[in-house]
Amino acid sequence: MPLSSHEQKTDNALERIFQHVISPFERFIHWESASGLMLMAAAVVAMVLANSALAHSFHHLWETPLSLAVGDWQLEKSLHHWINDGLMALFFFLVGLEIKNEVLAGDLATPRQAALPMIAALGGMMVPALLFYAMNHGSEFAVGWGIPMATDIAFAVGVMALLGSRVPKALLMFLVALAIVDDLGAVVVIAVFYTETLHTDALLLATGLLAVMAFLNAANVRSPIPYFILGGLLWYAVLQSGVHATVAGVLTAFMIPTSSRFTQANFSKQVRELMERFDREGQGAEAPSTLLANKSQLHMLETLQTGLYAIQPPLVRLEHMLALPVAFLIIPLFALANAGVAVQFDDLATTFSHPVVVGIMLGLVVGKPIGITLFSWLAVRSGLARLPDGVNMGHVFGAGLIAGIGFTMSIFIDELSFGNNQNVLDMAKTAILSASVLAALLGAAWFMLTSKAKPIIEQVHVKHE
Repeated sequence: MPLSSHEQKTDNALERIFQHVISPFERFIHWESASGLMLMAAAVVAMVLANSALAHSFHHLWETPLSLAVGDWQLEKSLHHWINDGLMALFFFLVGLEIKNEVLAGDLATPRQAALPMIAALGGMMVPALLFYAMNHGSEFAVGWGIPMATDIAFAVGVMALLGSRVPKALLMFLVALAIVDDLGAVVVIAVFYTETLHTDALLLATGLLAVMAFLNAANVRSPIPYFILGGLLWYAVLQSGVHATVAGVLTAFMIPTSSRFTQANFSKQVRELMERFDREGQGAEAPSTLLANKSQLHMLETLQTGLYAIQPPLVRLEHMLALPVAFLIIPLFALANAGVAVQFDDLATTFSHPVVVGIMLGLVVGKPIGITLFSWLAVRSGLARLPDGVNMGHVFGAGLIAGIGFTMSIFIDELSFGNNQNVLDMAKTAILSASVLAALLGAAWFMLTSKAKPIIEQVHVKHE
């Protein structure tokens, strides 16, 4: 029986879905680009509210106390702290999963692959930190040297995605790997340099919890539930130790198993046998005409779904599960709670001449491209690394400009550096926002002036290959 017009359209749509196999990197870029837009929108809303008649209520909202209590035990923090210390631990958990994935099977998996982004990231961290320190050496503000070190992946990827075919895909992958190394560097900096006091008992408890998770990993325990329970206890132990609690997110991520429950060959064999049964159940005069009425086929689809879930390594499953809530809820909420700065227009000259502001602006806008480009050139020149195919040093400089977008992690370290000095904290946030916008504009302008968009036919050919 010939198919109806509607059936032909739906079958064609299904064919397009299965013919276009989306790689994890393509999915990552799509989500990060959308997350960058959400982040931008949340920052704009925070700035508008902080400079409106609702400013007092807006700031008072984040100071609302919230407590978690069980019997006589109680943990009370402001809403602002629950977001920065609690929800952001999930962001750092996702960062940890991405770092582990890249190190084991991504662009950081081999020394040759990892050399260029790692060396470039080192320059992109060192030069901005040194510029900030040079501007604030000998003052109480020197503690903020870590603020201009990290790159905001969501914002940076969003800007590059908007540039389309002007940016080689290999350069986009380079920037993502660089930003992931940046994040790892920021986590180390937070743990080592932004910890004022250490409590040994809590650190010993945290070490014991990590040992238990390592044992579960070695014992091939793949259910995420025990890791989440132990990770929650680890978060509390790290919080009490004096180290910033979000570091627990990265440590927990490093303990997540990476092996699949089944082999690829066995999975493929079982799927083929299941689909043969699926075909047989849909044939014959007595076979139901709709999938809803064919209970056997529905049960097989549920079995297939269970198998698809089980074949994926726990690390990959958790990355997919957390990517959307982190990108579209936690990060925008963080921006909403932290990006609201009251701008004193009659005092802008004083603000932008403050050494903290100058240090951050120089670090992100000047230090990032110089550090990334210089260290990349030295790595290539010395033979330690090579540029990806289709990428030149001009591309690397443009990526360095865009890497100056330091929004999320920079604000996070700003809170740690100047949380007890509201005036300096707000000035630093103003510098971070201004520098990030300027870096995005300069990076976009660089690629618009130096790179040509590929013809549509060439883009289609490359995509088909």
